[in-house]
Amino acid sequence: MDQYEAMIKLLLEAVKNEGGTASGGASAKPRANTVPVGISNRHVHLSRADLDTLFGCGYELTKAKDLSQPGQFACKETVTVCGPKGAIEKVRILGPVRSRTQVEILAGDCFKLGTKAEPRLSGNLDGTPGITLVGPKGSVQTKEGLMVAQRHIHMHPDDAAEFGVHDGQSVSIEIDGIRGGIYRNVVIRVTPDSALECHVDTEEANGMGLGGAAVATLIKESSKSDI
Repeated sequence: MDQYEAMIKLLLEAVKNEGGTASGGASAKPRANTVPVGISNRHVHLSRADLDTLFGCGYELTKAKDLSQPGQFACKETVTVCGPKGAIEKVRILGPVRSRTQVEILAGDCFKLGTKAEPRLSGNLDGTPGITLVGPKGSVQTKEGLMVAQRHIHMHPDDAAEFGVHDGQSVSIEIDGIRGGIYRNVVIRVTPDSALECHVDTEEANGMGLGGAAVATLIKESSKSDI
C-alpha cells in the first residue's frame, strides 16, 4: 500500500511540473514564446503645429485613458479624416504630440477615402501620401503621414534577449482558435521604454477572430531577411 501511495504522489507531482493540476485543469503557466496582443483601430498622432491649427493655439490634449505602451494615451479629442472620395469622422487622437503628424488607417478605409496607403512602421513617413484633417477650429492638408500600420511587436531589451530576437527582425506570430492561423512579416521593435505587446489592427484581429486578452506565439524566421 505504501508503494502504491508513493507512486500516486510521484504521478501527481509530474502533472504539476507540467503546469497542470490534479483535477486536470488548465495550466496556470503561460506557454513559451507567447506575447500579449493589442488591437488598434484607426487613429491620428498630431504635431504641435497641426494640433494648434485644428484645435486652437496652445491647445492641450485631454487624456481619456492610458495605453499599454508607457507614456502613450488615448485622447477625448477626435478629428475627421477627409480624402478625395469620402470622409471618416471621429477618428481618435493619441498622445502625446509628436514631431510629425501620422495618420494610421485600415486597409479598407482606402476605398472610402479614395486614396492609397501602404503598410509602414510608425515614424517611417518619407514617401507616404498626405491627407486632409478637419478639427473644430480649422483644417490641415498634410504633405505626408498617411499609412496602414505594419504589424509589429514592442519589446524591452530584456524581452528581446529572452526571445532571442533583435530590433528590426521579421518574425511570424501564430494564433490559436477556430479562425486562428499565422501572420508573417511581424517586425520586432526594441526600445528601453517599451512594454511587451504585439500590435495588429482591427481588420487583422477580425480575420483571426481575436478578442480581448488574446495572445500569440512568436515564431522566428531564420530564412527571412531582417527589415
